[in-house]
Amino acid sequence: MINAKGYAAQDPQADLAPWEFQVRELGPHDVQLRIMYCGVCHTDLHQIRNDWFPGIFPMVPGHEIVGEVVEIGAHVKKFARGDWAGVGVMVDSCGVCQECGHDHENQCSNGTVWTYNSLGKDGLPTYGGYANILVVNEKFALQVSKVLDPKGVGPLLCAGITTYSPLRRLNVGQGHKLAVLGLGGLGHMAVKFGLAFGADVTVLSNSPAKRYDALELGAHHFIDMSNVDEAESVKGTFDFIIDCVSAKHDLNLYLGLLANGGTHICVGIPSEPFELSPFSLLSGNKSVTGSGAGGLAETQEMLDFCAAHNITADVELIDIKNINAAFERMVRGDVRYRFVIDLETL
Repeated sequence: MINAKGYAAQDPQADLAPWEFQVRELGPHDVQLRIMYCGVCHTDLHQIRNDWFPGIFPMVPGHEIVGEVVEIGAHVKKFARGDWAGVGVMVDSCGVCQECGHDHENQCSNGTVWTYNSLGKDGLPTYGGYANILVVNEKFALQVSKVLDPKGVGPLLCAGITTYSPLRRLNVGQGHKLAVLGLGGLGHMAVKFGLAFGADVTVLSNSPAKRYDALELGAHHFIDMSNVDEAESVKGTFDFIIDCVSAKHDLNLYLGLLANGGTHICVGIPSEPFELSPFSLLSGNKSVTGSGAGGLAETQEMLDFCAAHNITADVELIDIKNINAAFERMVRGDVRYRFVIDLETL
């Protein structure tokens, strides 16, 4: 877990603070951020637990970062001191492959450098936003409008773009019935974007207590999937389901809720593989697709869209010393809808 100074270490007694890991010097194209807030993503917990692959320790998690630009390199053109900037899931890519050329730096053929738990081009580990300072190439820093509340901006850089990207790519909007499966950090952003795009939005959940929350967010409908009659009433109904659940669940059940030609979009990442019957796809010509975080251009587009429509994440601020308790609550779904670490006091 995370120790008292804000990072995951093989030796929990190691006497280091997160900013002591920020070893990169300011280069001519770099900006230095004084981190103000950093969102707490379920990915952070997966990585410190080595759920997906062995981690690089000691590890400073955090890839939903918003901060103030306090220093700039000699050749920086995109930012000035005092600007707000955001950093999401990545801090570098090769810049020359086909994917990078098409603004899909997050799919870099030669290996995206992730914001933390990754190795940079210099061979050194990258460290994330559970800290007070970050140095990053200006290309990988996003411009953040000061019309937005910075407390709710960080989660846009992961939960926000992860839901915005597939909905935009599939042109979800007016005339479509969109179901949001799971009302958490990802799900509440999917509701907000679905509504902003003009879709008819339904929240699907096994927690009937979330009915009020879903409708308060603006969802048009709520279906309690633990209620057989309610679940039966929406079979063959939806054009799209955006699946935000990170726990094991039955994909075949939800494919049955899609209309003919419907698409199930996986953005949550369960630790166990899905079991998928071919008949769930063949019956109704249905599709399953996945989507991760977007590239830089799309993420900036999303931030600009949020500024124009006053969209931020609904967050609960925490102190870094309470991060382990926040992880435990996050696993229980006891957060509306994203924990954000207040780093202003570090």
